[in-house]
Amino acid sequence: MQVEEELLIGNYRILQDTALYRFTSDAVLLARFLSAKKGERVADFCSGSGIVGLHFYAENRGVEHVTLFEMQPSLADMSARTVALNRLEEVFTVENMRVQDIPARYVEAFSLILCNPPYERGGFANADAGKALCRKELSLTLDELCAAAARGLRYGGRFALIHRADRLAEVIYTLHAHALEVKKIQPVAGKEGAKPYAVLVAAVKGGRPGCELLPAVANERGKV
Repeated sequence: MQVEEELLIGNYRILQDTALYRFTSDAVLLARFLSAKKGERVADFCSGSGIVGLHFYAENRGVEHVTLFEMQPSLADMSARTVALNRLEEVFTVENMRVQDIPARYVEAFSLILCNPPYERGGFANADAGKALCRKELSLTLDELCAAAARGLRYGGRFALIHRADRLAEVIYTLHAHALEVKKIQPVAGKEGAKPYAVLVAAVKGGRPGCELLPAVANERGKV
């Protein structure tokens, strides 16, 4: 069942389908993790319903364009209808494709890439194959994601993602292997003082060493 929900920023609205993968508050945390720079050209990898890209655009001035990349046709189509609902066709582009297959026109095209990726290693698919693709590395590994981000970013461009806290070391060294230097880390916990279940990580293509560790943020509605 398709539902229309208020974004609670301006008059923006977003479409979701109760039968498909629905976004969580973790996506909103990612959208608020970084601020836009003037003339920002943004990509939202594994965009699902488009929540991260839309929320980032709604929260920030200076965003020139946002491209949503989603491999599942049903989710990409819903994202396109959300774009139309908000009359943002001149600012948003929706691409129904895997991030590994991004064509040459998107090489070094973005100043910022955001991603709420599949975060569980392989394993068996859920009973719902579509939801499994959003949660498990069945069609996109962490290494493939970082390679795609490095390919799509301009030199000096930023890549921000949210991932499992217990995979932080793997996230850092995989980003580094693709010349994406980690610059900012923020743990995410279910409540204040609890063990973090996720981490927000920002890296810069070709950046110099040096990382800022931020205080943990409590997110009682989140779940990874």
